[in-house]
Amino acid sequence: MSSLLTNTSAMVALQTMKSINTNLNSIQKEISTGKSVATARDNAAVWSISKVMEADVKGFKAISDSLSLGSSTLTVAREASEKVTDLLTQMRGKIVAAQEQNVDREKLQTDIVALRDQVASVVGAAQFSGLNMISGTEDVSFLSSLDRSPSGVTASKITVARQDMGTGAGVYGTGASLAPNAVASAATATSTGNTADVTFAGTWAANDTAQLTIGGVVVNHTAAGASVTDIATAFAGAINALGLDGVSASNAAGVLTITSTRGFEGLAITQSSVSAGGGTSDITAVNGAAPASPNTASASTIDQRAETIGFSTSAQVTAGDGYRVTLGTSSYTYIAGKGESMEDVARGLKIAIDSGSPEGVKTRVTQNETTGAWVLNVDNDGTGNASLALSVTGNADGEASGGLFGLDSIDVTTNAGAETALSNIETMISRSIDAAAAFGSAQGRIDTQSDFIGALTDALTAGIGTLVDADMEEASARLQALQVQQQLGVQALSIANQAPQNLLSLFR
Repeated sequence: MSSLLTNTSAMVALQTMKSINTNLNSIQKEISTGKSVATARDNAAVWSISKVMEADVKGFKAISDSLSLGSSTLTVAREASEKVTDLLTQMRGKIVAAQEQNVDREKLQTDIVALRDQVASVVGAAQFSGLNMISGTEDVSFLSSLDRSPSGVTASKITVARQDMGTGAGVYGTGASLAPNAVASAATATSTGNTADVTFAGTWAANDTAQLTIGGVVVNHTAAGASVTDIATAFAGAINALGLDGVSASNAAGVLTITSTRGFEGLAITQSSVSAGGGTSDITAVNGAAPASPNTASASTIDQRAETIGFSTSAQVTAGDGYRVTLGTSSYTYIAGKGESMEDVARGLKIAIDSGSPEGVKTRVTQNETTGAWVLNVDNDGTGNASLALSVTGNADGEASGGLFGLDSIDVTTNAGAETALSNIETMISRSIDAAAAFGSAQGRIDTQSDFIGALTDALTAGIGTLVDADMEEASARLQALQVQQQLGVQALSIANQAPQNLLSLFR
């Protein structure tokens, strides 16, 4: 049935045209924006996910900038530390040259001062964007990542410890006492040598022989008679004739007293006697320690003259922990920095004492082979004072000494100064090498993180594109198809609109 009032075909054609035009508008929007999901209306779930990912990408780009800044900062710090190491190495060469007495030490000292001033210049200039990693003690953090979890987003950071290359002495604290962590072996450091008594006893006869080994040197004696005094006197003369450094001997009524004034070295003594002349000769004791049986060897050791300050093997060192050695009427202080150990404390106190140049005092740092404890040895040769009061204490909560503490006081114009400078410069070189290595390691980590952040940003960007970007090949094909449909729809609507005209023929 045809109707003049209701054109069903036109209605269908019109609805088809509307649908085609809607789809055509949609595909044209995709082509113009390049996105299949441009707004939340297009696909709310996908749009919300993409926006979160876009926020992360922007955050990671900011992190990449932070890491680039951190890498550049550490590059400056590392190169400065390496330069300081080179300068200290050059200084060491001058100090080594100063060990020879037949050189112009004043000129060497001038060169050392110039190198020292250059070190200070490098340390002062080693900043990037106002941040100096080799001056000060506070750690520096660089933003490294954003970690997203169900509970929220948290920022991760890479923390890099400053490596202080300053020469400041630090500030001794007033916090908790650290005195139990350091113990002095005696209340005084004297120049008097330590001794061992060798007692000759028994019945000696002509041609009886005896042997003493003093510091690896063998001394033999054949008795001419029975007098133990003569035997002890003969040994005393033979030992003194050896000219061993810091070793002398004397006799009193058959007791041979061997004295050692060696500051940092013990003196081993081994004794034995052989009754070859028919007597019952014997060396009954060394320092009161009798041999296991007559005519058998026994040994003893004369301790070094230097007194010791032993440091705890169990106590932890915290930044600001300060230790102070009092020697005579003067005190010498070192305050530990971050990450330091008792070895650093011992070496720092050595540098502090050497920097004060107390007359006749020499120091050395060793490690106890049995306990592993670090030990500061303090020897007084009596040049300034035959006896110096010795004590050690400590307090927490101080301000750390600089990593190159003691550099300003290096002086090779004297024998003692040249000798102490050689050991102390080794400690400083070691610290500058450690600083450069620490910065190199941290820079490597930051560069690795930067590469990862770059790859992660690319992956997120690609993921966002997969979610919201339009497939242009598909869009192009759909556009052409819709344009054809639109043309056909127009023709169909035109045909449908002609149907009422056809009804007029019925009335002719």
